[in-house]
Amino acid sequence: MNIDDTPVLDNHLHLDPVNGRNVAAAEEFAAQGGTHLLVLNKPSWHLVEKATDEAIFREVFDLTVEAAAEATDVLDGRTWPVLGVHPALISKLVDDGYTPSEARDIMQTGLDVAAEYVADGEALAMKSGRPHYDVDDAIWAASNEVMCHGFERAADVGCAIQLHTEGGEDFEDVAQWAEKRGLDRTQVVKHYSGGRLRGPVKSVLADKDELEIAVESDEPFLMETDYIDDPDRPGAVLGPKTVPRRVRWLLENGHEEAVRTAHVETPKAVYGIDTEATLDR
Repeated sequence: MNIDDTPVLDNHLHLDPVNGRNVAAAEEFAAQGGTHLLVLNKPSWHLVEKATDEAIFREVFDLTVEAAAEATDVLDGRTWPVLGVHPALISKLVDDGYTPSEARDIMQTGLDVAAEYVADGEALAMKSGRPHYDVDDAIWAASNEVMCHGFERAADVGCAIQLHTEGGEDFEDVAQWAEKRGLDRTQVVKHYSGGRLRGPVKSVLADKDELEIAVESDEPFLMETDYIDDPDRPGAVLGPKTVPRRVRWLLENGHEEAVRTAHVETPKAVYGIDTEATLDR
């Protein structure tokens, strides 16, 4: 088996149609054998301005939907938008004078809008989470309320949700919070995950050491670069070539089943997408 025999999905990548390389990054991904992308909207303040109302969220989401559509044109597979609110927005808003509760309400409005895009078929899934850095108790509590609202809305519209959170291997409590709100844990994805994880589905950063751990665990997993498409930080977090290159490496080392797990079976189970049926090459 070689890379031309399989779909290759990057589960978490950003395209910036305002300041970044945008479709050129998708072309680089495709040139290495990549076929499918989940494109996450960048934080609002990277594209337009800090989101404080529904209109700004819609502007950011529309830019991302358009970028994903343009990227599909250069792939042998296709691209799906994943929309939501970056958890660091709460700190930006509090720094501007909003209370944590007010910031929470703004962010929950953003998630309501993202759910509309999913319900209308313009997006595949949602994103939410909580800060990956130290915050005070009030911001932490408000952030968890935002994340749980994301679970509720994802359950309402029947989609998966990607989480941006602090590091760690045990998120069993988060998976339970989702289940209490009607969302199965198999539709909760921990973005930027290592090879070990309890609770949500792991989206493993395409690092060889972490991928080896994920393969050995024999559990569902996805692969991602978290490419941020920032001209001031080219290649950050990982460049768009990375997932296809890691797929080649896995195949060269006899891990065909793991590649099928990450690029066919887990995407179908989590998002309901068929990366084989949407592949044309």
